[in-house]
Amino acid sequence: MNLYEETKYIIDKYNVYPNKKLGQNFLINEQSLNKIAEDVNSDDIIIEIGPGLGTLTKVLLEKAKKVYAVELDPKMCEILKSRFIAYNNLEIINKDILKIDINKTFPNAKVVANLPYYITTSIITELLKTNIKDITILIQKEVAERICEEPGKSKAGAITYYVNYYADSKIIGNVGKEEFIPSPKVESSIVKIAKLEKPRVEVNDEKLLFDLIKTNFTKRRKTILNSLSSIVEKEKLQQILNELNIKDNIRGEQLTLEEYAKLANKIDNIKIA
Repeated sequence: MNLYEETKYIIDKYNVYPNKKLGQNFLINEQSLNKIAEDVNSDDIIIEIGPGLGTLTKVLLEKAKKVYAVELDPKMCEILKSRFIAYNNLEIINKDILKIDINKTFPNAKVVANLPYYITTSIITELLKTNIKDITILIQKEVAERICEEPGKSKAGAITYYVNYYADSKIIGNVGKEEFIPSPKVESSIVKIAKLEKPRVEVNDEKLLFDLIKTNFTKRRKTILNSLSSIVEKEKLQQILNELNIKDNIRGEQLTLEEYAKLANKIDNIKIA
């Protein structure tokens, strides 16, 4: 029985079908599954987010010391419990990953997962705030390209800067629509995110840094002088931009992370003064 046949069998056996609302698409390509799990070893504690029917879970259980399967759908939790009853290295958690204290619940863990596409960026931003250092995820290709883009380049978005601030990231493989049940409307990519020992740039106020970035990307058609005038008075902002040799008529998406850091620190100094 190949993986496609096995997945169809499980769907029929448990009378279940992927929940679109929860972004469930089941991967049925063994090569892609092995690629996602290729760096997992026998000492690893793994958090799998949204395991669904357990296709990736099965691979992880064979390789890792411990697997925490965090699944929001109670029906899928029952399937996982039934499928893997013989394994003693699996713990199933029927909760929303965004409502779990990750540092407290999963010390020294790695994340390996096929993430629900509708909540990808929220999960990534939360994971980067934790002590987790290694993240390997299967996500929508367009989002993967944005995450791994260089800040200031054409495909960059606010998430680009956020990830780049905390980590190195790269695409290690691509997955076609036909490799899923049901087939999603988009292509997918496998992304590795490796947390840095410390953030890439030094800032006095991280919240201010990300507020500047977010504001610029929500007002992308405006110049940086106009978009950020909601945060700092325009005349003062003009002076800061001149001091940093940043043209006031460029858009925020053209700035590097280092330029944003310098800008944030200058604005923070004004507020303190």
